[in-house]
Amino acid sequence: MLPRVHVITDLPHTPADVIDEIVGMGVDAVQIRAKHLTDRDLFEFTVEVIRTVAGRARVIVNDRLDIALAAGADGVHLGLDDLPVVQARRLAPRNFLIGGTCRNVAQARQAKADGADYIGVGPIFASTTKVGLPGPIGLDVLGEVAGILPSIAISGINAERLREVMAAGAHGVAVVAAISRAPDPARAARDLVAAVHTPLNVR
Repeated sequence: MLPRVHVITDLPHTPADVIDEIVGMGVDAVQIRAKHLTDRDLFEFTVEVIRTVAGRARVIVNDRLDIALAAGADGVHLGLDDLPVVQARRLAPRNFLIGGTCRNVAQARQAKADGADYIGVGPIFASTTKVGLPGPIGLDVLGEVAGILPSIAISGINAERLREVMAAGAHGVAVVAAISRAPDPARAARDLVAAVHTPLNVR
């Protein structure tokens, strides 16, 4: 099963001890994003997270296939300016998860052809943690690409917006601030996980 609730690390807000708590609430993927770290520190943090969540959640490294493979992570998520998915698939071992960022149908179809397991779709709403993103693509685009590959919606998503995101066809969500910068990250994680797994016909 592909993970459905991804938390993206937001250092210093999500150190390993906080990750341990939120994974205990049902978060099933940790995406490591720490662009300010040196390669060595990124590798060591990835190894620490893998040990922390072993057997409970998948660990996916953003952008860096080399770090993901060296640390023994479960996968990599590649942006539009990163190593192409098709090249990563050739280098990666069997059962290694590869996600690709998509903002339209053409990119989603290309990601599928190149061997991606899932697509990260966004920004759905305006981001509160990442600058330089294009304008929000909205729920209509999410609905268009959701039938091409399992789609993980990202950007500006919280528990209040979760129902409409899932109704648009998302397989799951990736969040940063909704969990890592919440007053109680563990409780926020629990509420988000519950919302993702609640059938749409249940109110």
